Amino acid sequence: MRAVFLSILLSCFLLWPNVALSQERSATRQGFDLQAQSGQTILVFRPAVQVGSQSMGGMFEPDADWTLKARDHIAAALKEQQSKLGNTILEAPEAYGEDAELLYEYQMLFGAVAEAVREYQFFVGNRLPTKKRDNKDDIFDWSLGPGVADLPGAADADYALFIYNRDEYGSTGRKILQVGLALFGGIGVQSGVHVGYAGLVDLKTGNLLWINVDGQMGGDVREADGAQKRVRQLLEEFPGSELEK
Repeated sequence: MRAVFLSILLSCFLLWPNVALSQERSATRQGFDLQAQSGQTILVFRPAVQVGSQSMGGMFEPDADWTLKARDHIAAALKEQQSKLGNTILEAPEAYGEDAELLYEYQMLFGAVAEAVREYQFFVGNRLPTKKRDNKDDIFDWSLGPGVADLPGAADADYALFIYNRDEYGSTGRKILQVGLALFGGIGVQSGVHVGYAGLVDLKTGNLLWINVDGQMGGDVREADGAQKRVRQLLEEFPGSELEK
């Protein structure tokens, strides 16, 4: 039931009407500084990937074949890039049974929290009172909760890297609707959704230490080259990394 609730919550966030956001896409928790080669261990979970089409009415229709291809391409691209993350990388063990359910719940929770950061932290007009001090100084204070310490592999690492990726490719009907409403009604309709979130989490406290969110990602994740581009965008400004800008 928790997994279903978190999936519904994330879907509601993604279907919420888009508003003009600031150009800010990444943030780091106050006081956190991860230097390269600092001896810290980063646990990398398999990215959560959802790919499908967007119906004429804007509903997400998952595509198993596209999702499988995208998951493999993104995983390969991440494996190629993770050696440049500046510290010791530990790939999370394969999860089964209750461990797999728990990991899925936290992946969906991360997606929901990341979308909340995008909507209620980076868009200043929507910023929550608890995310600012005296309406002046920004406060980056988000968490997944201390339960992350129970995730498979967490006991052997200091931090965890979560990645959530969702692509909805506009169907022919959706594109026709977009063009028709623009030409005859002057109404803007979005065709396609391409969101990606990457976050570094403290495995002892659950605090979100760094995040990169983007509601308009580039690269077609159904292709190897597109997935490479997507992963590079997701890991931009990763703390202590040696990644190319």
